[in-house]
Amino acid sequence: MNRIIVMLISLLYTVFMGILAFNFHGSFKSMVAIGGIACGAIPLLLAVFLKLEFNLPIIISYFIFLLGSQYFGSILGWYGLGWWDTFMHFVSGAILAFAAIALYERLIHRAAGSSVSPWFVFLYTLSFAALGGVLWEIYEFSSDQLFGMTLQGGGNTDTMTDLIADTIGGLAIALWAGIRTRIKNHAS
Repeated sequence: MNRIIVMLISLLYTVFMGILAFNFHGSFKSMVAIGGIACGAIPLLLAVFLKLEFNLPIIISYFIFLLGSQYFGSILGWYGLGWWDTFMHFVSGAILAFAAIALYERLIHRAAGSSVSPWFVFLYTLSFAALGGVLWEIYEFSSDQLFGMTLQGGGNTDTMTDLIADTIGGLAIALWAGIRTRIKNHAS
């Protein structure tokens, strides 16, 4: 059932972005919408080709984030509000941390059980979220340098604010994950 819901959400988002790409043909908004088509297809591609499925709340959060960043942020211009970019980075840090937890739970051998340190879970989750923020900033910098874009409009201040927001979002979830692991370990 979840697979059908993911396929439906993915299809709806990519069609929505396709319509926007067509309507804004040849503009910056069209390029954002084309990126939205690619981003909207990622959960579907992961499920089909890698048999990697995330739980439904992560998928829904991912699409809400895409809508907030691509549609509201770039196409409707909410990034011009000043605080929207920082908020979206905070949200992305939290979503990346939840994705880290989901990957961890699928990839770690179940026999590890209570022998896994809560500190490891905390550091892994925080590191995963922070790395996602770093990779995004590398993308922004590379796009600015190679294609003359202005994704890092505020220069170093923008980059550092984004990285701090990503890290705080990841930190909040990493703390929760570490505490949850400690509680599970003591209950075992």
